Amino acid sequence: MLDFEICNEKDFSLLGGMDPFKSVAVPRPIAWISTVSKEGVDNLAPFSQFTNVGFNHPHVLFAAQLNAEGKKKDSVVNAEETGCFVHNMVTYDLREAMNVSSLSYPSDVDEFEKAGLTKVDSNIVLAKRVKESPVQLECQYVTTVVLPGADWKSASHLVIGKVVCIHIDENYVLPNGKLDILKLRPLARLGYADYTSVTDLWEMRPQSMMKNPIPGGYSYMSPESLKLEATHKDL
Repeated sequence: MLDFEICNEKDFSLLGGMDPFKSVAVPRPIAWISTVSKEGVDNLAPFSQFTNVGFNHPHVLFAAQLNAEGKKKDSVVNAEETGCFVHNMVTYDLREAMNVSSLSYPSDVDEFEKAGLTKVDSNIVLAKRVKESPVQLECQYVTTVVLPGADWKSASHLVIGKVVCIHIDENYVLPNGKLDILKLRPLARLGYADYTSVTDLWEMRPQSMMKNPIPGGYSYMSPESLKLEATHKDL
């Protein structure tokens, strides 16, 4: 067992200098965040620390580190100043465009144009959506939580937004109403320069064995799966 004490001076020489932390919590969905500045410049950037943080009302969170100059990322500034952002799902087919948008550009540069992507108006918020993305979440900005770093350029900004509108391409919806995850192939980060995408799945519910689970909710399994699982039956 290799042991690493975390302090300001991290020593990962036993791993060839490779920091393992970013490959521990994996795979991580990628927040592809579109915003607009108060001057009206559209912005698009990916963040590999992203999750949902509530269901009713639904909220999402993405984390942004400071830029090379030790300042807030444009996505954070724009969300705070205009009160909104959009999460656009990154799929395997959009991996190259996402990678282009990850480059560091001046604040007056439009990453939509750099990546060759199409803008579409949102229904509620000011920020544009990525038309090519099959799933988009319009979000109203709620708050930013700042985590102090080990030095002046290592702080993290956790941006939380309330989801106010969900857009889904109907071509990625199964007959039973579930999202067709295998067709979507959501992209995920594995740390380092490594990525993956979802290419297989299975259903498995907790042992609570609820008699009447709500479709899409806790413990729910599709009727097709229940037929194949002898242990998953209404008691």
